[in-house]
Amino acid sequence: MKKLFVQYAAYNLWANQRITEAINNLTDDQINTPAKSSFADIHKTVLHLWAVENVWWQRLKLIEREVWVGEDFEGSIMELTNNLLQQSKQWKEWVDVATEAALQHEFIYKNSKKDQFKQPVYEMLVHLFNHQTYHRGQLVTLMRQTGETIIPNTDLIAFLRKK
Repeated sequence: MKKLFVQYAAYNLWANQRITEAINNLTDDQINTPAKSSFADIHKTVLHLWAVENVWWQRLKLIEREVWVGEDFEGSIMELTNNLLQQSKQWKEWVDVATEAALQHEFIYKNSKKDQFKQPVYEMLVHLFNHQTYHRGQLVTLMRQTGETIIPNTDLIAFLRKK
């Protein structure tokens, strides 16, 4: 199981690097173009990617009073994408050294509605990496809606083939 999660964490970082590189080349108008999606624009979607990786990190570390980093963030898109990449790198580094026991460990956390859950870490990781893939797909659609044509392939198979 460990090998699979090492691969997923590396893939998540790689895909986030590719999509954020493309986003950093967009104009402010493209980044803030209103859209009908889970979030109102590209900026807010990237903000969600970072906030989610960060809140799951806090939960894993058993931080009792989680802080949603996106609520007060007022930085540039470059600062935002750098924050996301730093968080993704932190996940990769954690998974790289995690033991099988750490992946199997059940931890208790509360969701945003304050409902309490107990799950093994590996289930949370599957959710986290899958969630990020879902929203990267939305980013591709949002970029296309702004007229952008240079969009990187962030599919898992593209990551696996690059080895």
